Amino acid sequence: MEKYLNYAIEQIVNLCNTPSPSGFTKKAQAYLIEELAFLGYSPKITNKGSVLVSLGGEGHGLVLSAHVDTLGLMVRSIKPNGRLRFTQIGGFPHNYVETENCTIFTREDKVYSGTVQLVNPAAHIRKDISDTKRDEKNMEIVLDEKVKNKEDVQALGISPGDFVALDPRTVVTQSGFIKSRHLDDKASSGILLALARYIKEEQVKLNHQVWLLFTMYEEVGHGGASGYPEGVSEILSVDMGVVGDDLETDEYKVSICAKDSGGPYDYEMTTRLIKLAKVAKLNYAVDIYPHYGSDAGAALASGHDFKHALIGPGVAASHGYERTHKEGLLNTLLLLKEYITHDTLMSEG
Repeated sequence: MEKYLNYAIEQIVNLCNTPSPSGFTKKAQAYLIEELAFLGYSPKITNKGSVLVSLGGEGHGLVLSAHVDTLGLMVRSIKPNGRLRFTQIGGFPHNYVETENCTIFTREDKVYSGTVQLVNPAAHIRKDISDTKRDEKNMEIVLDEKVKNKEDVQALGISPGDFVALDPRTVVTQSGFIKSRHLDDKASSGILLALARYIKEEQVKLNHQVWLLFTMYEEVGHGGASGYPEGVSEILSVDMGVVGDDLETDEYKVSICAKDSGGPYDYEMTTRLIKLAKVAKLNYAVDIYPHYGSDAGAALASGHDFKHALIGPGVAASHGYERTHKEGLLNTLLLLKEYITHDTLMSEG
């Protein structure tokens, strides 16, 4: 699986460098459509903007979902001094974006760069700077343009409602770590692309009719609410595994989530994933995520009659500058392979 792992990493880097805050995802959509077509598939865009593709197979339908929308910002207003007040897209601590470079996209397709800063951020002036609350009142976007007032900014074509993407700063180390913003969930999106390539090139026999669904509004809660083909009975959300205190997951494992803030996942699906991981001798963990929601949860909340489960590679520092490892990616890819190719569980002996 080495070449498919390397391909997954390549796709993760490409996706992380494709701006796609929730609601502004056309560049990511276009990338996925082109890549899936290159692999020999026939993807389509749903009415809400998700990318849906059949990988083949027979029997009851299984959707593997991942999301390519990310956290981001939106211009809330233009200040009299030419700075931008912003509002969050998705949930994250404000200090996680302090001093981050960003890109502003206007509705007229103009693009500008800037930096997220505290208001009056010079440490040589303010001794109380460490005590300043990091929030939308005390932070702003400083444009990399010669602007002195609101009218100067308006003349650039910038206005409230313009999207702001945070720079990913993606790095792949020789020791196998991938560091970047937006590994939630572009890490698993890259894994699903690698799975699609593996199925096509190895002519894999599938135990379900398998679909991939790349959603575009997961970070704001309704990505997986719609867009499903007929005949689906299971959804396996492939998102990020949480790394932290009181959890067994780390960056080298595939995480199987038993329960998140929306409640427990389907007992049969989750148990099957655990047994398959055990039999295949994968490096895995079973965990409970206290502050987490997924596309699978959104699907059930919208009334879909699916069995549902959640897995993903361990990702540290979630919703900040995140990090995973190629071993976690590989364990996730291998568990997906096991799940879509085995009709019954192998003996644990």
